[in-house]
Amino acid sequence: MSVSKSKSAISATAFERVATGLVEALERGTEAWPLPTPPVQDPDFPAVQPISPHELFEAGLGLLNIDRGMFEHHLNTVVDTIVPYRMNLTDDPFEVHGRWLTKRMDDVADRLLFCIATDWLAQAFDPHAPNTDRWWLSIALLNGLSTKPYGQPVHQGYHLVESIALAERPGTWHTSPEPGPQQMDWNPHAVLPRLSSSLVVHDQGVVAARWMLERLENGGDDRRLLLMEWVRLLLERPSLVEPLQLQPMLLRRALDPNPEVATKVAFCLAKAIEADRDFGHELAMTLHGREDVLVQRAMADVLTRLFRRLGDAVVPLLDDMLASDDESVLAAASATVGDLKFLDMEAWADRLKSLTSHPLSVVRRNLIPNLREYVEHDPADERGILHDLWKDGDEVVRTRLRELLLRMEEVAPDSFAKRIQALHNEGVDLEPLWEPLRLRRPERCDEWLAWLHDGGQQPTVQERPVHTSTGEAPDSLPNVDDALDVLDQELGFLD
Repeated sequence: MSVSKSKSAISATAFERVATGLVEALERGTEAWPLPTPPVQDPDFPAVQPISPHELFEAGLGLLNIDRGMFEHHLNTVVDTIVPYRMNLTDDPFEVHGRWLTKRMDDVADRLLFCIATDWLAQAFDPHAPNTDRWWLSIALLNGLSTKPYGQPVHQGYHLVESIALAERPGTWHTSPEPGPQQMDWNPHAVLPRLSSSLVVHDQGVVAARWMLERLENGGDDRRLLLMEWVRLLLERPSLVEPLQLQPMLLRRALDPNPEVATKVAFCLAKAIEADRDFGHELAMTLHGREDVLVQRAMADVLTRLFRRLGDAVVPLLDDMLASDDESVLAAASATVGDLKFLDMEAWADRLKSLTSHPLSVVRRNLIPNLREYVEHDPADERGILHDLWKDGDEVVRTRLRELLLRMEEVAPDSFAKRIQALHNEGVDLEPLWEPLRLRRPERCDEWLAWLHDGGQQPTVQERPVHTSTGEAPDSLPNVDDALDVLDQELGFLD
């Protein structure tokens, strides 16, 4: 089969899929009738509302059949985007990947439909000659294509809704570069107007965008999940939060009967708090009040972000999560305990102490990243956290503790002596601690064992000479093996 025949066959199949998908999407998109008014209109040619959805079906199919060049252009773009990387760039993708494309024709058709919707919306927002007929088609098509919370509806659909709120052609309003030396024709002495980084919403565009969001909110589970994906992205634009009424929408979806939708709301908390702290706190408490396990897990996952933005107000949430019966919630919450040290070091240390006896091993293991800061905060370990964790016997916990105790032996021998003396008096096995120390510094290990068992003198901090550079090259360089031995003894790199 020749190259032209390969492309013709794929183009014909794709065109048939797109035509069928276009009619089905327009049927779904026009279930909510009438459609919103075009945000941009020519005063000399006012917009005329379509009489019926059937009129849009015929107009859409007519435009698709007439503008075949537009279809072929988008088909080439989509194929170049989705085909696997090919070593020979001169190969025709329709011939080389024809079978691969045929198996993925549904994905190709979806991408083509969104390309068509984008093209029609761009014509509807043409500042010189806005085409209102394209507006009815594009808004209905977007509504009909927004049916699943993944893929093209999330990314391209979001950008189309954002463009509608601003009444700007897709791809033009958010890509304006600021003048700078990265441009070839930049003149450093020119006086240019300062570009504003804030977005200016359009009154009628916001109405149309809210209409689109309301269609999703009143739809099925997949439509509401897609809505939350859009809202999460829209929160990145602070100037759109209030006009699009995203805050009341988030509160309503926080009480959604589907816990998956409420889980998506939890991932919007960080940006919601940044936009309005009081509202974000209210939203967090609403989600925290739900008993769904999925929502509780999502709240535990974002607990660190809440600590950074709400501070002390999150401590009650942490306490409730640490009392949960779900292992996933306990694991995520215990991993967040370290954030308490930025609020109150004593409360953080007390919380570590209370968790050392937790029956779930993953909770005790999650305390390990906090131990270095704890040793710095309380070298004497008055709470006995190191003591309790060593007695726990968990190999993961003991491995980390061993490194900390060996470091304590170097910098704080008195505190180290108290720890091992207490463990020795209780008959706890300390051989896992002596074994690496015997390999690194045998004489030091012998001193500690003599002090512990035979009443010898307690070892003290070893004074090590600090090398001072003379600024001149040495006559001879040390052997590499000797240098590695020093690193092993000093830092324990080569266990």
